[in-house]
Amino acid sequence: MVIKQKLEKIKSGELSAEDNIKQFLDKIKAEDEKINSFIHVNENALEEAKAVDKKEKKGKLAGLAIAVKSCISVTDLPTTCAAKTLEDYKGTFDADVIEKIKAEDGIIIGMTNMDCFACGVSGESSMFGNTDNPKAPGHIPGGSSSGSAAAVAADFCDIALGTDTGGSIRNPASHCGIVGVKPSYGRVSRYGLVDMSMSLDQIGPLCKDVYGCALMMEIISGKSDYDGITFDKAVKDYSNFKEAKGLKIGISKDFEKLCTDERVQKLINEQIEKLAKATGSETKEISLKYVDLAIQAYYPIVYVEVFSGTRKFEGRKYGKKIEESCSEEVLRRILGGKEISKAEHDGAYYKKALLTKKLITQDFNKAFEDVDVILTPVVPRLPHKFGEKLSVNEMYAYDAFTSPANLAGICGASVPAGTIDNIPVGVQVLAPAFKEDVLFNVMNSLEE
Repeated sequence: MVIKQKLEKIKSGELSAEDNIKQFLDKIKAEDEKINSFIHVNENALEEAKAVDKKEKKGKLAGLAIAVKSCISVTDLPTTCAAKTLEDYKGTFDADVIEKIKAEDGIIIGMTNMDCFACGVSGESSMFGNTDNPKAPGHIPGGSSSGSAAAVAADFCDIALGTDTGGSIRNPASHCGIVGVKPSYGRVSRYGLVDMSMSLDQIGPLCKDVYGCALMMEIISGKSDYDGITFDKAVKDYSNFKEAKGLKIGISKDFEKLCTDERVQKLINEQIEKLAKATGSETKEISLKYVDLAIQAYYPIVYVEVFSGTRKFEGRKYGKKIEESCSEEVLRRILGGKEISKAEHDGAYYKKALLTKKLITQDFNKAFEDVDVILTPVVPRLPHKFGEKLSVNEMYAYDAFTSPANLAGICGASVPAGTIDNIPVGVQVLAPAFKEDVLFNVMNSLEE
């Protein structure tokens, strides 16, 4: 049942919020031990759903089950970041996005698994165990929003929240065959988020359909008094789709050369052709000459900001000392960030990465003068199997198509494109900053 139909049934009384939540709780109890998408299930969810049923006028989320990545603060629910560092810590307040969800009668069904402190691309670095891929068992679900994507794909919730620093929503959405959206930088408040990289992070939705993501974006977007990077830009009625006709669709050889599996690029090219034909649109070759430097720019920025942002986890105020209680990948980024920071008096790495970030932003701004959207693969290869050994460089290459959008601050999304060897593959849609309405219109056309 798609989100729009379910909401109509709940609001008409044909389906109760209580029944909606109960069926998810029963399914989680029966099946999630194998998938491990949740770290904690909200034991008050059923009572909260009953309270929604008693309301005469229900909100826009009217009893829908919302799963939340475990780095977003929810009052009295564990905010562990999938780390032993914070395994006993519970949220003391609601993040801005959670306040908005609760105000629209969404029910927080639980806190999802993730790569430890959001450092990872596979879902393998959680300190609460791996998350399996419900659509390709035995393969990684992608990360770092692994549990959120898996929970949606496994039908454990209606919509989930994830975070995207370099592809951490779009990557698992692609691998799990669902829809995932990274908002423009500054579109959604990060207040209440345990950030991984403050200059790149954004909270965004994952859902089985485009409508659910669009609806959630309407609710969580907007300027916040508590987050200085949010912009006072108009939030449109994203879920009221307009027909995408006569588009100029950008394609780039600069992106294509980053794809390591020809089958993935072939499938995406087929989707682009279908979209162009269905919408009476044209494709246009664009130059993005600096995107091949995205990974080299992205990781120095991330390393330094992970090092800076984790200094508060010193084991005195709350939790344990992070260096003694985190995953290998988190420790790699902390130590790397420390060394890069030491070298920074010469402008050796971080400042050069910021200059490259600026060049990538200029590249996209120039491209969007000629095209409405840009379409690419989400990831350059199929997800690997658990136990398969990949080098650090091979792991980081998963972000080759997605990290440029974070560096440029634009919005992007993953929409299911099909399967290869029965494994889901997503197509990435990129649109200019704060043009989420254009993004969703194209996503809707791809879905149809």
